[in-house]
Amino acid sequence: MMAQDYGARPQPGWFDLLNLMISGMIDNAGEAESQAFLHNIGEQLAGRYPLPAARTVQDLETQINLVLARFNWGFADLQPQEGAMLIQHLGLPGSDGTQEQAQFQAALSAVLCGLYGRWLREQGGSATVPVVCESTAQDSTLTFRYQ
Repeated sequence: MMAQDYGARPQPGWFDLLNLMISGMIDNAGEAESQAFLHNIGEQLAGRYPLPAARTVQDLETQINLVLARFNWGFADLQPQEGAMLIQHLGLPGSDGTQEQAQFQAALSAVLCGLYGRWLREQGGSATVPVVCESTAQDSTLTFRYQ
């Protein structure tokens, strides 16, 4: 993959709006309801940006990364494992400092769970197999498991 600047930030007004929306949702609806809502938003986003059929995991990774590059949301590294798919999302935009990083990552991980889940289902995956966020080890990296 060509080197790109995955850490670029969106325009300040858009980032401010996103931060305020996430904080407002959590304050008004609570963490659990906000996570469910954001997961649904991720699924809807995947519907707006469907992926072509992929023959291999590498094809799937390439198609995912083309969409993520359009969003300036970093990139995904797909690692097939026996009975599972590990998705490492790298270069995720971070909080701008006005919102707690953990809260911001939780919100984005919910969106990405919905996004990856729908994309994988549309590639022939099972509707009963969830995508879950396993780890937020680094500020700009999230690890998901589809199993």
